[in-house]
Amino acid sequence: MAELLVLPLETAAATTATGKNEANDKTSHRTCRRGRPHGAAVLGVAESEGVEVVARTDLGDKIALADADVLLDFSHPDASRSICDAAIKSKIPLVIGTTGHSTKQRDEIAAVAKQIAVVFASNFSVGVNALFALTEQAAKVLGGDFDLEIVETHHRMKKDAPSGTAKTLAEILQRACNTKKLRHGREGMIGERERSEIGIHSVRGGDVVGDHSVIFAGQGERVELTHRASNRETFARGALRAARWIIGKPAGLYDMRDVLGL
Repeated sequence: MAELLVLPLETAAATTATGKNEANDKTSHRTCRRGRPHGAAVLGVAESEGVEVVARTDLGDKIALADADVLLDFSHPDASRSICDAAIKSKIPLVIGTTGHSTKQRDEIAAVAKQIAVVFASNFSVGVNALFALTEQAAKVLGGDFDLEIVETHHRMKKDAPSGTAKTLAEILQRACNTKKLRHGREGMIGERERSEIGIHSVRGGDVVGDHSVIFAGQGERVELTHRASNRETFARGALRAARWIIGKPAGLYDMRDVLGL
């Protein structure tokens, strides 16, 4: 079931010159159908932080954004076109937390960002975005002499693999080490590991929220960078932080490193 979350103008964390938050503390929800896990987490965190959710829309519902100034998308890649169209029509910024988009869908989002402000992130966790920054630094120092591997673990219900976060980590390593070679898992007599390849491995099981590790394996030593999420609130808080940040920003494609100033 796809899910949209919309936040209203008066509770969008408007900040004065003194830095004080003038958001209304009152929270109200419309539409109470249970949706995807991250979307449900955003609802809970929004209520605890005094952010009003003016609409929660499921797949097939009409997207009405008249009372909102930012749209949060935690739905499905196939819904991205209609969601982007609605945001453009209402001229409000868009925060996309859905993963698994095709190259064409990502290109469509980039085109939309020429008209409105869009935060498009594979992971809204502050800790994961610190992992992104640390991975980039470590790759520049170690990448040439170390073998690079990524391992991600998620709950058994996750449909896409590798995770969006793992893909982002791979892109960071590719840029830092100037290589395009990716190997998704290994089986059989595959020969020796190529120096330039980056391995990506997906593990699925149980109720794991999300674990990601980047391994730098060298001769006589190994460096591992790991982030483990124990609940979905960390993603929800990051998404709300992005929603507050993007209000008033010019058209453009942003990610969480922009939001966090990294």
